Amino acid sequence: MISIGIERFAKAPPPSLKGKRLALLCNQASTDRSYQHSRDIISGVFPGQLTCLFSPQHGFFSEKQDNMIESGHARDSISGIPLYSLYADKRKPDPSMFESFDVLLIDLIDVGTRVYTFVWTVVYCLQTAAESGKKVVILDRPNPIGGHLIEGNLLKKGLRSFVGLYEIPMRHGMTMGELAILCNRELGIHAELEVIPVQGWQRNTFFGDYTFPWVFPSPNMPTPETVLVYPGQIIWEGTNVSEGRGTALPFVLCGTPFIHHTRVLKFLEKTGLPGCLLRPVMFEPTSGKWTGQDCKGFQIRVTDVHAYRPYRTSLALLQALLHLYPDEFAYKEPPYEYEFTRLPMDLILGDQDVRLSLEAGAEIEELERSWQDDLANFQELRKGVLLYDDK
Repeated sequence: MISIGIERFAKAPPPSLKGKRLALLCNQASTDRSYQHSRDIISGVFPGQLTCLFSPQHGFFSEKQDNMIESGHARDSISGIPLYSLYADKRKPDPSMFESFDVLLIDLIDVGTRVYTFVWTVVYCLQTAAESGKKVVILDRPNPIGGHLIEGNLLKKGLRSFVGLYEIPMRHGMTMGELAILCNRELGIHAELEVIPVQGWQRNTFFGDYTFPWVFPSPNMPTPETVLVYPGQIIWEGTNVSEGRGTALPFVLCGTPFIHHTRVLKFLEKTGLPGCLLRPVMFEPTSGKWTGQDCKGFQIRVTDVHAYRPYRTSLALLQALLHLYPDEFAYKEPPYEYEFTRLPMDLILGDQDVRLSLEAGAEIEELERSWQDDLANFQELRKGVLLYDDK
């Protein structure tokens, strides 16, 4: 059985925090295995010391459905303390927000994918903490798609944005705590940082391998199955292809009115797509792209979590649509996550050359081979910050 950071915090409260003013970065998914919220756990352990809350993208209740839908500052209805949104007019907290506390506690679910913005909110908090002389303590959680597999190209420095502030691969194989340590070091932030690790977690496990409830961290991340496909299916946000928003299976489904199942499947025969089945489906989104229209597409059924490569699978689908439907397929135009000039697809992929190579017809396996040296260097870089082993 695993014991996550907030559970270990509750069982053995750090003596160094006694008498300190505390803040908490969290959302509605920040709970223990009994669904008790971290805010209430911390208030019970250190009564009267919690002075404010912070929330990431999608709002404290994970209610905001899409990108660039901001949340306002408020007061927490339970505790009555201020609740600051870090997805409002600014993504990086002002030093003035840090004046009411001494230590920032962070308890957020991450999904193991570079473009998921929660980790970059943490990085911004580390920057403000360093400027303000405040300590940060991360209550760590497992990476739900494992810590032993990495996949994809590394982000290019010139494409840094709120969906990638440091050069990591799309599927990074790290926990929130490990990523924070890495970025704190490599970005030269040097904030005072402590991580309370998960007890009993092994890198080569997936969410379904241990007993723990899934609580959705954002509205379109409803199940662990969604998390498995997300490192690939996120690319559709940069296109006119529906990523399944407005359906019961966001990211598990993708499609448009203009594709033909058999043509796409025939194109995909040239690329090995292990660990999954692409099930032809039709769906009608109730919101987002193609609202109220019949979309032909696919449901990704993962059959082997260890063999499945989400980034490869979705890149192969993307290439199929690029070449089979050049007149109908289109990239999304800016803005995307507060970037108003750069192409959203380039920000998501993290490397313009990946897009250009797919457009030119490069084999997916050839692209993957071109990333291996970078991935090997990343593996070496992260060794010094890993908190968990495979055994």
